[in-house]
Amino acid sequence: MKRFGRLGDATEEKSEINLSPLIDMVFILLIFFLVTTVFVEETGVEVQKPEAASATPQERESIQIAITAPGQVVFDGQEVGLSGVRPLVRRLTSETPRPVILLVDENAPSGLTVRVIDAAGLAGAESVSLAAERP
Repeated sequence: MKRFGRLGDATEEKSEINLSPLIDMVFILLIFFLVTTVFVEETGVEVQKPEAASATPQERESIQIAITAPGQVVFDGQEVGLSGVRPLVRRLTSETPRPVILLVDENAPSGLTVRVIDAAGLAGAESVSLAAERP
């Protein structure tokens, strides 16, 4: 018989923290952030945009088309040409209306820019804007 033993020696149990609910919660948060992340599509070409004092940022998802100095019309890194603008904009705006933003090089032909704006408008673009650098 143990007389001088500590109280609770016989009833002492090891307690552990169950980490599986915590790991599940971390995976659920990871999936949530992956699903809700918005990825910005770049046009794939470098364009020197002119400066404008009235430039305002666009917050909604938009279609970005670049017009380079030599006169190429580029979407998503591929040249689509003037004839490809109308079907491209029509296809991308068929489900939800989206604005079109033109990234026009400051040395690009102005006539081509006007024709691209016209083609995007005829294809059903919600609005057509020109991107500019803020001074």
